[in-house]
Amino acid sequence: NAEIVITVSYAMRDHLVRLGYDEKKIRVVYNGVDAEKYSPDRFSHEEIKELRSELGIGDDEFMILFIGRLNWVKGADTLVLAMPQILSQVPNAKLVIVGVGDQEEMIKHEVSRLGIKDRVILKFKFLPEETRIKYYAASDICVFPSKYEPFGIVCAEAMAMGKPVVVGARGISGMREQVIPTGPDQCGFHINPYDSTDIARFVALLLEDDELRRKCGRNARKRVLETFTWDKVAENTLEMYSEVIS
Repeated sequence: NAEIVITVSYAMRDHLVRLGYDEKKIRVVYNGVDAEKYSPDRFSHEEIKELRSELGIGDDEFMILFIGRLNWVKGADTLVLAMPQILSQVPNAKLVIVGVGDQEEMIKHEVSRLGIKDRVILKFKFLPEETRIKYYAASDICVFPSKYEPFGIVCAEAMAMGKPVVVGARGISGMREQVIPTGPDQCGFHINPYDSTDIARFVALLLEDDELRRKCGRNARKRVLETFTWDKVAENTLEMYSEVIS
């Protein structure tokens, strides 16, 4: 009975159409982030260095960050499987996994089985927002190999913090729409979230190329400011209301 259905990505719109909803009713309004709160300028070099030191990450090491629910859909397990391949190319990389979920024990077991306990830092807990933002600031790249993601707010948060992002881009993936993977506006890479080798390849590519990392980080922040702010969400939602009223 709705006049209009608003959803958060074109991937989700297509999914709704496949489920039988009327395509003519569906509009896409992306989610947003608070770009002032999620800003790379919020923390000093000393604050970032202090957090990295607390985590056990040295000045000469790279910090790969995953934040999300620890379940099959989010793909932290596949990222762990990618770590030996990443380390074969970038031996000074460390992976930080933040989240809770039903994969906690399995992830611990895999880290031990693969012999990478000294290269993976597990934080099985919810972080307060301020702490979470500081984790983004301290990271070098963020990796979200989701297999199903209507939008993916963590990706937008990481991009707002000026971080290059590597994201799952198969099936229903709103993150595929957030991240430009090539060209002058590139802000990261799309990967097959089912393939640890594909994840490893593009993570290593970013870690080995300082200039590419800097470029992707700058472009990520710029893209959020242009497309994924709450002001933009409000503006676009008001347009939907105006359409219905008229």
